[in-house]
Amino acid sequence: MSAPDGTRLGSPPGRDADAAHDTPSPDSLRTALEAALTPVAASWLGAAEEMVRASSGEIAALFPAAGRACGRGPLPGLPGWTVADAARALLLLAVPADGDRRLAETLDCYRYGEASERLAVLRSLPLLGLGPAAIGLTEDALRTHDARLLAAAVGPYAARHLDQSLWRHAVLKCLFTDVPLTAVAALHDRCDARLLRMLGDLVREREAAGRAAPPDAVALIAAHDRRSLDQEW
Repeated sequence: MSAPDGTRLGSPPGRDADAAHDTPSPDSLRTALEAALTPVAASWLGAAEEMVRASSGEIAALFPAAGRACGRGPLPGLPGWTVADAARALLLLAVPADGDRRLAETLDCYRYGEASERLAVLRSLPLLGLGPAAIGLTEDALRTHDARLLAAAVGPYAARHLDQSLWRHAVLKCLFTDVPLTAVAALHDRCDARLLRMLGDLVREREAAGRAAPPDAVALIAAHDRRSLDQEW
């Protein structure tokens, strides 16, 4: 497998590593959400989807209102998602995909949104069928120091579309900001020799300064050392 810039990548991760980053389908997202909504909230969401589908620009007011109308608690059955995230994802999916309207309205929801709204956009990106056109949102989130946005930014959409150089630096930023590397989708799949060298340099610098090396960096290096030995045998 190769990265978007053509760099040869490492061995694929085990299925247990991938499972944490599986993106729910729109149908499974809707099913989980319907079970969590009150009748009033479900009625609001249905009407909001119709409005978004029918008229350009309607999502600008409805997207931020989704948390208040539907709830902000965890979404049962979908770890990492909140009720508001799922409602906002369905609003984005209600935007017609023909032409550039869905892309434009997704970009606006992120650009003008608060942190929780930006988080919902980042989590929704793998569902929206936008291809690499929205990668600028991932790149913007990677420039922040908000751990929640960073964790969402290194999810499945970045694994698919972020170029290898930026992806390596995203992994390093996770280490510097205490975002667990378990947040990084396709970590072992995209890990390459250059990233391992960068991690090795980081570990040696920390140890030379009498500081503890990031445990996730040490673990990733060790995992790939074991893979190399397995391949040799």
